[in-house]
Amino acid sequence: MRHRLLVAVCVLVLGLATALAGTGTAHAAVACSVTYTKAWDNNSGGFGANIAITNTGDPLTTWRLTYTWPGNQQVTQGWSADWSQTGTTVTAANTPWNGTQATGAQWTIGFNGTYTTTNTNPATFAINGVTCGGTGANTPPTVTLTSPSAGASYPSGSTVPLAATASDPGGAVARVEFLVDGVLVGTDTTSPYTFGATGLAAGGHTAQARAVDDGNPALTTTTPTTSFTVTGSTQQALVVAPTALTVPEGSSAPFSVRLAAQPTANVTVTSTAGSGDTNLTITSGASLTFTTANWNTPQNVTVAAAQDSDTTNGTRPITVASTGLTSVTVTATEADDDAPQNSYLTEFTTQYNKLKNPANGYFSPEGVPYHSVETLMVEAPDHGHETTSEAFSFWLWLEAQYGRVTGNWTPFNNAWNVMEQYIIPSAAGQPGGSATYNPNDPADYAPERPKPSGYPVALNTGVVAGQDPLASELQSTYGNRLVYGMHWLLDVDDVYGYGTGRGSGLSECGDDTKRVTYINTYQRGPQESVWETVPHPSCETGRFGQPGAGYPPLFIQGGGANQWRYTNAPDADARAVQAAYWALTWATAQGNQSQVSATMAKAAKMGDHLRYAFYDKYFKNPGCTSTSCTPGTGKSSSSYMLTWYYSWGGDIGGSWAWRIGSSSWHQGYQNPLAAWVLSPAGPSSLRPRSATAASDWQTSLGRQLDSYLWLQSAEGGIAGGATNSWNGDYQTPPAGTPTFHGWAYDHQPVFHDPPSNRWFGFQAWSLERVAEYYYVTGDAKAKAILDKWVPWALANTTFGANNSYRIPNDMTWSGAPSASYSGGGSGPAANPGLHVTVVNHTDDVGVAAAYARTLTWYAAKSGSATAKSAAKNLIDGILSHKDAKGATVSETRADYNRFDDPHDDAADTGLYVPPGYSGTMPNGDVISSGKTFLDIRSFYKNDPAWGSVQAYLNGTGPAPSFSYHRFWAQADIAMAAADYGSLFPNG
Repeated sequence: MRHRLLVAVCVLVLGLATALAGTGTAHAAVACSVTYTKAWDNNSGGFGANIAITNTGDPLTTWRLTYTWPGNQQVTQGWSADWSQTGTTVTAANTPWNGTQATGAQWTIGFNGTYTTTNTNPATFAINGVTCGGTGANTPPTVTLTSPSAGASYPSGSTVPLAATASDPGGAVARVEFLVDGVLVGTDTTSPYTFGATGLAAGGHTAQARAVDDGNPALTTTTPTTSFTVTGSTQQALVVAPTALTVPEGSSAPFSVRLAAQPTANVTVTSTAGSGDTNLTITSGASLTFTTANWNTPQNVTVAAAQDSDTTNGTRPITVASTGLTSVTVTATEADDDAPQNSYLTEFTTQYNKLKNPANGYFSPEGVPYHSVETLMVEAPDHGHETTSEAFSFWLWLEAQYGRVTGNWTPFNNAWNVMEQYIIPSAAGQPGGSATYNPNDPADYAPERPKPSGYPVALNTGVVAGQDPLASELQSTYGNRLVYGMHWLLDVDDVYGYGTGRGSGLSECGDDTKRVTYINTYQRGPQESVWETVPHPSCETGRFGQPGAGYPPLFIQGGGANQWRYTNAPDADARAVQAAYWALTWATAQGNQSQVSATMAKAAKMGDHLRYAFYDKYFKNPGCTSTSCTPGTGKSSSSYMLTWYYSWGGDIGGSWAWRIGSSSWHQGYQNPLAAWVLSPAGPSSLRPRSATAASDWQTSLGRQLDSYLWLQSAEGGIAGGATNSWNGDYQTPPAGTPTFHGWAYDHQPVFHDPPSNRWFGFQAWSLERVAEYYYVTGDAKAKAILDKWVPWALANTTFGANNSYRIPNDMTWSGAPSASYSGGGSGPAANPGLHVTVVNHTDDVGVAAAYARTLTWYAAKSGSATAKSAAKNLIDGILSHKDAKGATVSETRADYNRFDDPHDDAADTGLYVPPGYSGTMPNGDVISSGKTFLDIRSFYKNDPAWGSVQAYLNGTGPAPSFSYHRFWAQADIAMAAADYGSLFPNG
């Protein structure tokens, strides 16, 4: 089976990207401002600090910072300067690359150190012997929470008023952030600082205010907690989910119950079936006991629907009650299986309930969907209990389908809220909020190398990047420069240990106490498969990896710690917009559109920021064939295609920031439905607010449709994509390479191990979006693409006895598009010389589900009986593989012999660690030259499923086989049934 390379990113700037260097000659008029901020202090003799320097005088060509310790502190390791210490006097002199600093330039240096008594900050600093100002800048702002008052009580459903006063002795307050129960709920940038918190559950809560300094966002002050209460009829309440339950006939489905607040004694909760369809009965959980220890742990009540001969979908209310508490009614509905038009909707409900059943293990305690139920898994994520933005987008899509079937939109809104909480970096996760980001100098250039052994690479400030045309528009629209997009990868259970796992919740920059942690893996060119990656935290403080420097020196020469960086997978954000569109469409048809309106505004905002995926990595113009090619101005560097990623990051101290796009796009990432939704033709409630966003998406829609035609092979399959940076460093493509709006054809854009367009899943995913767009709009280009793709896919699909099926798996490509295309006419010409060959076949259930959905939407619009029949056969075949947790088939993983591959540069295999690098993973695994994938992931040896892999590595057993329950695949199975059952209600 082909395992998806989800968003293998070559983000080579690694937070070192903003060019801070100026030009000019040193003058005697030296003036400066310094801010000293502790990055960490373990209170046991170890600490680290950042020193942010601002040149407020004439330009500098060299600089030398000096200060004196008030105690016995000792600098042990520093970065971004040449550090020395004599007695208590510390000197940090410029390095060759950061000596030149223009007037107004800001830069940050840092160090790790030790102490044995107290750790008082130094009082004064000097540059070139001149004492710096900034005493006030070293002082954090003051803040007082004025509302709520301690012990205040608010009725359930009301708005809780949060208010604070704040001031800054050295300048101004950038903003005040309001936290409820430790979670950021709102921000105000102007005095009086206020925010109204809504939707708080009944029970006890805490409030805090955090003031952020305008000159140095790392300087913050947070108030102590103030306790308040939200009351319902009583302080305690029953929390029941869902309250509308669909139960397949002849099967069962659960709903969960917990308490809203900790009780003082045991609480008994009963569930009683009322009048209605007596075939619906409670089979377990009719009486539940909650204690002071398990009060917030959901317990299940199981409802069964007896098999009968009628064709009525009966209902029965179930009252959940406890003495002194307001009861909750759950409406159970039988999904009858005797009527043919209901059978696939019944299968949707059955599969949905499997996914949502806590016992099946699809979700973490925080409610985050895992990539898979199973933990021993290496594909794009390198552990099953990581998760991706892909999984979140499929969850949204699944809950939209649930609302379509049941009319209950609470789960859909909740999914977006969880996504926003855990995988869209908050203000705290983007220190400084990119306030110092310069759109006219978005990033420093670093080349991409063909193999991991070509890393680390050097930054080259002599290569001029183009302008970022979006930052100012987005700031004008939303009032800040925070990026609203998903990072692609989370370590949900903190398996690596970049958080500490001491509590549930999200670990962001400055907070290592939680389990769910932002991480990244891919960084080093097209040959870096997952087996060659080194996992590392998105918030890099130097605690792990190489002491003091962390992981950046693996990728960038001279790279160091104290930076944050995130990478967005554009196809996932576009899928989230796609799911939002269907939620709006189906809710509107039910008269429930008001229930999803708030989420639509968030989806539109995500689409606004998603435009960063249009741009070349360094904002270079299309057709760039050397590093000295013309940098972009305005929107000239936009491809208007969904490229492989966009990324953003900066200094933890907030003194610099960067943003990049990507120089390659892939057919598998395109989403014409999302482009249409965000364009002027789409629904107004999903239209992005920025002035030029809708027109950008209108252009993108046309480009995307043309790209499918430009890449469509003679047989019908869609080839790879295009690049604007040949070989990763803007070389000239081979003579005769056709181009699409200036970008050169590449049959395997971005990744070569395995080739990025080998997997049929990218075909099914991408063409499903085209089919939905065709269904909604009837667009002739979309029809033409599908009219050729569907017969090719079906010609390579077989059906056999007992609902068996075989669909394409791996493909190879030859030839190229027949001509370059830059717009005009009726679209790109046909490609008689571009060919696809299906190498092997599979019965993979996830890809089959995506393929079936493509056929379903196409058949519903075109009337193709062949496509409809094939869709039904595929869904029936998938359902023949049902098990207790979903539907799955066994996979033989011969590639697991790569767990202990030594590095072999000639064979392009094995983990590469440069000889000069030495560090450790959080669990103590050593990172050094000669180590393997398994050596730095020794936790795998403790996995319950490891035995068969070890036997395979030892040569004493066969290639291991696994039955995986990937979240995206199981969600797609449910949605395939829902699509077919809804679009073809008569079977």
